Amino acid sequence: MKVNVGNDLYLKGRIGWKGLSKSEYLDKSQYRIINGYSLKDGYVDWKIAGFISEERYEESPEIKLEINDILISKDGTIGKVGIVRKLELPSTVASGIFVLRNIIEDKLDTEYLFQFLKSSNFKNFINRVKAEGSTINHLYQRDLIRLEIDVPYIKEQKRISKILKDIDDKIEVNNKINQELEALAKTIYDYWFVQFDFPDANGKPYKSSGGKMVYNTELKREIPEGWEVEKINEVIEVKDGTHDSPKYIENGYKLITSKHLKEGGLDFENANSISEVDYININKRSRVDCGDILFSMIGNIGTVYKVEDETMDFAIKNVALYKTSDNPSLKNYIYMSLKGYYMEAYMANVISGSIQKFIGLGSLRKMPLLLNDEIIAAYTNKTKHIFRQKTNLKKQNQKLAALRDWLLPMLMNGQVTVGEAKAQLGMVAEENVKYE
Repeated sequence: MKVNVGNDLYLKGRIGWKGLSKSEYLDKSQYRIINGYSLKDGYVDWKIAGFISEERYEESPEIKLEINDILISKDGTIGKVGIVRKLELPSTVASGIFVLRNIIEDKLDTEYLFQFLKSSNFKNFINRVKAEGSTINHLYQRDLIRLEIDVPYIKEQKRISKILKDIDDKIEVNNKINQELEALAKTIYDYWFVQFDFPDANGKPYKSSGGKMVYNTELKREIPEGWEVEKINEVIEVKDGTHDSPKYIENGYKLITSKHLKEGGLDFENANSISEVDYININKRSRVDCGDILFSMIGNIGTVYKVEDETMDFAIKNVALYKTSDNPSLKNYIYMSLKGYYMEAYMANVISGSIQKFIGLGSLRKMPLLLNDEIIAAYTNKTKHIFRQKTNLKKQNQKLAALRDWLLPMLMNGQVTVGEAKAQLGMVAEENVKYE
């Protein structure tokens, strides 16, 4: 059976003259709006979705959101797809997003439709539209209504969509566990290195038990007696990525910039590709190795990513590189320091730019780092199991995501059966990542 988006489904977008300017967004209201920034690949990030007035919400009833509506970005990074899993407040979309609603649920499983739109099948459709001459940075409704989807019988759709959703759900569970693990590591870090209640020689909290404190002029606060403060580049090497703008090609090595730097992973899908020659030249200056830390320098400044990827086939631009791979005993401590109190306080004084905010390499190299070898070693030992479990789950998620992306078209094209997919999923789920 074929499903045609224009004839069989509900597809709407915000009328152009009803677009909202940033000045119309509110700090708080009873009405939400999703724009391209809050629409992520696969989901809606409600934490950064906007607020609008009741009048603006009511003026476009055709795009009032319902549970299980599928959202598709049509501007900027076109083809991002998310689904509305929950609605705590009445919500709508900005002008850069389509609302796609399944109105033939007896013939088409909504989850199957969502998974199809995440697959390479949909990406291939967008690429064909581009090849036919449509504007590259915009997906038009006149193009999207032409999309036809071959679907099996509804029972088979549900079987396929269930296994794909099971993978998504497992990835989400792992991400939540990792958030909790990192929160635990941060709690210990703050207790020891911000409040200075690390265990003293008698096992008691140092500062609360009367441990001697001295004023440090660089940090502008008291620190434990005997501790030191040094510029971070005196402890480890700090570099940045290329300053050049290499030519982008269709297939090649990925160039990771600040906008592709995510705490949960690197966004290879939306990163541009460069030639092998450019890749080699960039990496002469700033090669990334497993165990290094990346830090976004422009735009969304301060996103920190600890590199634990098995393959390093990418280069960096507008990203700071902390060579913690050269001193792995400090890796987790520096990682938490870059995400913590001292870095936040330091950045408040050194970030530049009136329109596009950025932080320079010179400033990053001068960041003050609090040092006490004994307490840092104790922190590393106490939290090593936390970070190992985080790494384990992150690697499992990378394998699950790769499996899902491979299975999506294979299941839908009939090249892999549901039974074969379940076997593949079981192998990944049972795999135990080993550490030295």
